[in-house]
Amino acid sequence: MKQIVILISGRGSNMEAIVKACAAEGWNARIAAVVANKPTAAGLTFAQEHGIATAVVDHQQFEAREAFDAELMKAIDAHSPDLLVLAGFMRILTPGFTQHYAGRMLNIHPSLLPAFTGLRTHQRALEMGCKFVGATVHFVTAELDHGAIVAQAVVPVLHDDDEDSLSARVLKLEHRMYPSAVRWFVDGQLAIEGGVVRQTAGQPQSFFAS
Repeated sequence: MKQIVILISGRGSNMEAIVKACAAEGWNARIAAVVANKPTAAGLTFAQEHGIATAVVDHQQFEAREAFDAELMKAIDAHSPDLLVLAGFMRILTPGFTQHYAGRMLNIHPSLLPAFTGLRTHQRALEMGCKFVGATVHFVTAELDHGAIVAQAVVPVLHDDDEDSLSARVLKLEHRMYPSAVRWFVDGQLAIEGGVVRQTAGQPQSFFAS
């Protein structure tokens, strides 16, 4: 059975979606722990209520990013994870950290990568007049918001959209896509060939708003 550790910084709504899908679909996996970098992260309460181990490694207690990442790795590796999932984890990770979990760490970013890396993705897309936006699940590398793309979700931009309305519609689709991508990893259905991720069972790697 695969062991999954999820990192959060806040509510962790994608974490909630993954926890619920794992239980409802009977994955050959368990959510071993949820770890936050903020003691106030609301998602910790959800995890505890579902019998999941939790831990906090407060980044504000560390002067150096490397020291924080080293302590975070200790908290994660205590659960011997097969997969590390970033679900709204708002920290830039050091190359040493990403190398340690290379090939077994997933992230979700609220844009159609490689477009709009970083923050304020939906507002920037609106300012550019984009007609479609979305989200991307990708393997994590040392380069921010890069790494082989596992799946993408596409949402049309409506004429009256603002940052909040667009974000809400994208997030709804994220809650479908991210659990699917995590399950593909658990089931051994992801292969990286020439930097491109293939879903070996033939499942579509694109998700669209209904």
